[in-house]
Amino acid sequence: MKKNKYIRIARPEDSKQILEIYKPFILNSAATFEEEVPSLEDFKNRITTTLEECPYLVCEIDGEIAGYAYASAYRSRAAYRWDREVSVYVHPNFRRQNIAKALYGALIPILNLQGFVKLFGVITLPNQGSIALHESMGFQKMTEYRDIGYKLNQWHHVGWWELTINKNLQNPPGEIIPFSALKLDNKVAELLENARTLLFLEG
Repeated sequence: MKKNKYIRIARPEDSKQILEIYKPFILNSAATFEEEVPSLEDFKNRITTTLEECPYLVCEIDGEIAGYAYASAYRSRAAYRWDREVSVYVHPNFRRQNIAKALYGALIPILNLQGFVKLFGVITLPNQGSIALHESMGFQKMTEYRDIGYKLNQWHHVGWWELTINKNLQNPPGEIIPFSALKLDNKVAELLENARTLLFLEG
C-alpha cells in the first residue's frame, strides 16, 4: 500500500516525536556531542527559535515523524552570517528510505534561496553512512580534527565537509532573508514538493 509521505516545515507540536528521534543519539552515540537530553520545553524552544532564521524540516510518513533536518549558526561572529551548519537525523525504523537525502534535498535549496553561501556538515568519525550522504549532496571534505571530543569513555575524531551553494559571490553580499519571512513563499512549497518525490524512489 502506498504510504503518505511528506517533507514539510516542523511545527511546535512535532517536538515530542523529534526529541524521541534525537534522544538515542545523545545517550548512545557520539553522533552528537550533547550529553544531556533537553527538556521537551527547551527542545520546543530550539525548534521555534531556529524557524525564525532557518528551515527546520521533518519527514512525515503516515502521521509519524521519520526524520528531521535543520540549519544552525556556524559561528557567532557577524562576518560568518552567510554560513550555516546542517544536520539530519533519521529514526532507525525508517532508514534506507531516502529520508535523509530528501530532507537535504529541500533544506539545501531553501538555504540557497535565503542567500546563504557556505554549508558545513560536521561528522563524528567513523561514520561512512553520513559521509556518503553528504558527498552524494556535493559536500567535500575540508579537514579532520583528531581526538577533539570525549564521550562514552573515549576520544573521537570529527571531520568537516563543506558545500558552496552560491558560487557567484557578490561584493558586498546581499543580506540573508529570514526563513520566517520566506516560509509561505510558493517557491518554498515547490522545493518541499520536489524533495518529496525522492521518498518514492528505491533506496
